[in-house]
Parts: sequence; C-alpha cells; structure tokens
Amino acid sequence: MKRLVVALIAALVVVGCSTGDRVDLGQSSGNLIAAIAGEPDQLDPHKTSAYFSFEVLENVFDTLVEPDANLEMQPALAQSWDVSPDELTWTFRLRPGVTFHDGSPLTADDVVYSYRRIIDEQLTNSDKFSAVSEVRAVDPLTVVIRVNAPTPNLLTNLGGFKGMAIVQRRNVESGQIATHPVGTGPFAFQSQKSGDSITLSANPSYWGGAPPIPGVTFRFISEPSTALSALQAGEIDWTDSIPPQRVTQLRDDDSLHLAVTASNDYWYLALNEARPPWDDVRVRRAVAYGIDRDAIVAATTYGTAAANQLAIPEGNPWYTDYDRYRYDPDTAGRLLDEAGVGDVPMDMLVTSEYPETVTAAQVIADNLAPLGITVNIRTVDFATWLDEQNSGNFDMLMMGWLGNIDPDDFYYAQHHTDGTSNAQKFSDPEVDRLLDAGRVETDRAARAEVYRRAATRIADLVSYIYLYNPSVIQAWVPGLSGYQARRDGAVRFRTADLAGGETA
Repeated sequence: MKRLVVALIAALVVVGCSTGDRVDLGQSSGNLIAAIAGEPDQLDPHKTSAYFSFEVLENVFDTLVEPDANLEMQPALAQSWDVSPDELTWTFRLRPGVTFHDGSPLTADDVVYSYRRIIDEQLTNSDKFSAVSEVRAVDPLTVVIRVNAPTPNLLTNLGGFKGMAIVQRRNVESGQIATHPVGTGPFAFQSQKSGDSITLSANPSYWGGAPPIPGVTFRFISEPSTALSALQAGEIDWTDSIPPQRVTQLRDDDSLHLAVTASNDYWYLALNEARPPWDDVRVRRAVAYGIDRDAIVAATTYGTAAANQLAIPEGNPWYTDYDRYRYDPDTAGRLLDEAGVGDVPMDMLVTSEYPETVTAAQVIADNLAPLGITVNIRTVDFATWLDEQNSGNFDMLMMGWLGNIDPDDFYYAQHHTDGTSNAQKFSDPEVDRLLDAGRVETDRAARAEVYRRAATRIADLVSYIYLYNPSVIQAWVPGLSGYQARRDGAVRFRTADLAGGETA
C-alpha cells in the first residue's frame, strides 16, 4: 500500500476463530465485520507505512484528490483545481462545509499544516514534495501549491494513497493521532482492542454522503485459512486474507463472492550493494539468472500472480516488455566464475508476517545452492525486518511495493541515489538523470520513453530482481453490496451496504 507502499507492523497477534466466535461488538452491532491479516502499527497516516494501517485509514482520512477505479485522479476534498500556463502554480478550491469528525471545519490552513508537517519533519512521504517550493492558503477554501519545475504527477503524489491525508492540527499536537485519529473521512475512529480489532463508526456528515452501514469493525486474523473459515461460517462479512491455494475451488462457491483483480503491486528481491560480492553487477546478474520465477509464483501464489521481470504489469499504460533474466543456471554459473566468486553464504532477510517471503526464500535457496550460494534464511517479525533493512544488515531481502499508480511513485524512491527507500544502496548516474527527467516531463509519450529506458537500465544493473505482480484477492458475503475490489488495493467501505442492514 501507495505506496507503498511496504507494511510496518509493531506486533501481530494470531487470533483464533471458531464457529459462532464473533467479536463483542458492543455499540457497533450492525457493523460490517472485515478481517485483515495484521494489526496496524499506528494510525498516524503521515508516519506509518503499514498496509494494515492504511486498510483502516482509507476509511478515516481524505486527500485533496483521490484515484477512481481506473486510478485516474478525481476531486475529493478539493472540488476543483487549475494549473497556470507555465505549469508552476496549482490552485485548489476546497469543498465548502467539510468538517472533521469532531465537528470542526476543514479549511485551507489544515491542508497547509498537513503538507508542511510532512515536509518540515521529513516524514515518510516527504519525497512527494521534492518539487514543491511553496504551499499557502489564499483564503479559507483556496490552497496554492507552487512547484519549482513542471510536475506532471503532482495529483498522483497528493492523492495516490492515504499517506498524504489531510490531518487536524489539534489531533497531531495533542499526540492522539497515532492511537485516536480524527479525519474527515466516511468513518470515524471509535475504539481499538489491542491484538483483536479496531472499530469505526459512520460519519453522518461525510461530504460524499453518509455511509449506508453504521460502522466497520476490522478484526485481526493473521491465518488466511482461519479468516476464510470465519467468512464461510458467517462470523465476518469481508476479508482480503484468502489462501491462494483455495482460489480455484472458491470460484465455484456460491456461499461467497470472490474477486481476483489484477494489481499494479509487485514483489521483488534486493541485494545489498554495500557488501561484497553483491556490489559486483555480474554477481547480481548471476542471482537474477539463477532464480526460477515460475517456481516462486507457483509456490507463493498458486499461480494467481503473473511472473514479471520489471515492476509494471502487462496491460498497464507504462508497461515495458523485458525478459532478459530467464531461468538459466548455466549463465548464472559462468557469471560467477567471471567474477571470481566461489562458494559464498547469503543472509536472506524475510518475515513470517508475510508468509510469501518465507516460501519464496525456500525456493530461492534450492535454486542457488547448485551455484555455490548457500542461502541462510533469517526469518524475523516485520518491525525487526524494517530495522534490519534500514540499517543495511542483510545480503538479500524480499518484499512487496503496493498501491502503485505513477512510475515516479516507486522508481525514484527505490532506485534514485537519493531515494528514500533505496535500502540496497543502488547508484547509477544515468538512472538518476532519467528519473529526474521523468519528474518534469509533461509530454506523455516522451515521459513513457524516459521510464522505459529507466526501467530497462534498473533491471539490467539489477537494482532489484523483480519477481511477480500479485492479484488483489478478496472475498465477501453475498449480502454485501456497493463494494468493489480495486487494483490499487485500497479498501473503501464508504458505499458498502449489507442486506437488511444486518451483519452476515
């Protein structure tokens, strides 16, 4: 999630679920019960990068603009905007009458505060403002953003995901935003039971219209088979925690609605270029040739994902055809010989909270063993995984990047020398030049060519070893209507309704 997004989890508690075992809803009776695979680490949208957090926060906060089902930017808190002829000044006009969940009015000052907070404190998404030179309120309902160069992806940067949410200053300065967020979204935070659930209540004053349901209770169920059993038993109404090996069977299950939606997400491997021998491109290429993507897709997703050697999937307008790194152990061995690398250990960092990383690691270990690379799989909780990634304490790691829309969303952060998510320490002047150019190129065809060249060079130099594009897999009870599975993975319950206004 957008972005990243990668997911940060402080703790994950396995929640058992047996027939008839419903969460104590209390005042939330009638809520939609949604099972997600982990507990949010916190609920401050500017500081978390956890997908589980954003599943909840998608329903609590708004952005100036937001992507529709086709990932085109549409009005949200800003009802309209225009751009100056030199493309350096963007003027956004806010919707009148929008209020936060505590009843206080939303004004342009809230927008300025939210963006300045991210910029001044260098928070997770500060790179989204790299071209911004000024953010100011002209009047209570008008915000002007000036950029120092044409910025064709500014709307995507501002609205691509809830990490760019408009927050309330009082909520932040009181220190409550991480545990009791106050937004303008369709649902308001109500309560949290650590290790169990988070409950939201419908916002009757929501600018987009009051939600049809009284609220949403997010239950934390880490085991996909448990979540599926709970759905089939009528204990929950929706889940995105579906065992991929059950997808084929579930397509014919009339007791639930199954959605398998192609996504722009991707999973990848990164080799630490600050450590030998991974600093040698020949060794990185050897690993890329030595990995069987089809076997990884089969083992981790049971064929529900599409193997890919670049980030962007086929069918996306930014797609580039690329197939250099077919599974070729002979070429891999020759490259290792050229680099003078014999038997070598590899510390591979994975996390049990993303089981696909553990499964893939086992396949990769089998693939690389005949090449003399002994993969030592180090499985940690995700909070530790993130710390180890940030400190560079790994040889190779696997993770996903979620919610992608514009190429700049992920290429710059991960592959530019100054990128905020460049944990592998990749640096190439030509890639930097191309990624800088892509940020300011306003001609769509020219911009596509820039990113085609950048994507190809990133793969040629093995900044990442891309593995596959997963599908968004979700399921819900037949009585749930008004909900749509989205290819950006955003979980929006604002228009969801349950038959008869009751839980399943």
